[in-house]
Amino acid sequence: MSDSPLPFMAGVNTVEEQRARWERKRSRTAKELLETEHKYLGQLDLVVTFFVTILKAKGTLKPAVLETIFGPLESIYLASQVLSLHLERGNLGLGLENLCQKLELYGHYSENLEQANKTLKEQLKKNKSFRRFKKLQESRPQFQGRKLEDLLPLPLQRLHQENSLQLLRVQKLLKGQKTKVLAPGRWYIREGWLLVVPSKGEELKRRMFFLFSDIFIATKPCHPLHLLNSKKFTCQAVYPLQECTVDKVFGHTPSQGGLLSLSFAHKTLLLMSSDQQDINDWYQSLTTAIR
Repeated sequence: MSDSPLPFMAGVNTVEEQRARWERKRSRTAKELLETEHKYLGQLDLVVTFFVTILKAKGTLKPAVLETIFGPLESIYLASQVLSLHLERGNLGLGLENLCQKLELYGHYSENLEQANKTLKEQLKKNKSFRRFKKLQESRPQFQGRKLEDLLPLPLQRLHQENSLQLLRVQKLLKGQKTKVLAPGRWYIREGWLLVVPSKGEELKRRMFFLFSDIFIATKPCHPLHLLNSKKFTCQAVYPLQECTVDKVFGHTPSQGGLLSLSFAHKTLLLMSSDQQDINDWYQSLTTAIR
């Protein structure tokens, strides 16, 4: 008599369990990232503390030479500290999104690395006091036998490692192999739940979205009772960002949530959230990715 609601309730519980599992998976990734991030920060700190800061104060190298060798390393170091702080607070998405906004720094650093190594070699040949200084700093126990040349490429190695981890994690979250997440030059930006407002008067649909530098993926959870895929998501659509425009329909003033309109060549998506900060963050991320 009172047994009829039970199957429905079981379904609700399994959906909640599924979301909880997704959160656990995310926090595991965040934990792994945090551990490697701390190690990486320690190595970057060696270069900033024992080279950049002291060389600036001593004037052993001319400012232009210093800039050529180290480029935006201090700014990259600060960006990594911010990422580390976000990861410690469990804000994986926000941390990575923040890092994505700093990709320009990494681009500049990458383009300059060859010239940096060339200038470093030149200075070691002709600048005796710099040669002595470098040898002295590298002999410190903190360096554990590492040379400055070993530490300079670290930011690029780290960035690619972080991004590959994210792409791989999302690939594993998706059911089947039809949607290829791993692609050269693709960057992970963020993910999260949003409500899709249907064109006809149907009910709102809660969907999981994944945003990358070139595509936007819409997914829905697989059936919670499915033996193999209960923890995964089914890809519903992959939207290319090169033909996308994004508008904030409402959510400009402090109120309950907001609504975004995404226009693609043959489709318009209306996405809603009851959390206004969430909508603002998505708007910012999408705008950055499209640019």
